[in-house]
Amino acid sequence: MEIFVDADACPVKDIIVRLASRSGLPVTMVTDTSHRIADGYSRVVTVDKARDSVDIKLINLVHAGDIVVTQDYGVAAMALGKRCRVLHQNGFLYDEGNIDRLLFERHLGQKVRRAGGRTGGAPKRTREDDLRFARALASLLDA
Repeated sequence: MEIFVDADACPVKDIIVRLASRSGLPVTMVTDTSHRIADGYSRVVTVDKARDSVDIKLINLVHAGDIVVTQDYGVAAMALGKRCRVLHQNGFLYDEGNIDRLLFERHLGQKVRRAGGRTGGAPKRTREDDLRFARALASLLDA
């Protein structure tokens, strides 16, 4: 088992490294060339800045049983299809019971924006979000 991180704009990289290093679990951060990651623990895979290049590389690296951390619903759906456990940066688990709804909501938001409408942005990240993520990841690591 390994943890794979969709590392572009991921606000919980430090938490992932801290918890994974305690368990000796390997971490792979996948990022594009506009980001630099050097935490001293993770393997970093850097890809070009092409559209979806990080997502495609990450999905090509994972195997059944791995943990994937992403905020991208499309990546989450593909990782679930490969029988990975998938965790959002806010601490909720993606699963077969919620992924279809999340993808549909994303689709509706895209339609609204293409038509010139506005959708609400993500709320500002809080300490509670970090704590919820840490608890969820610790729970996966203990399972």
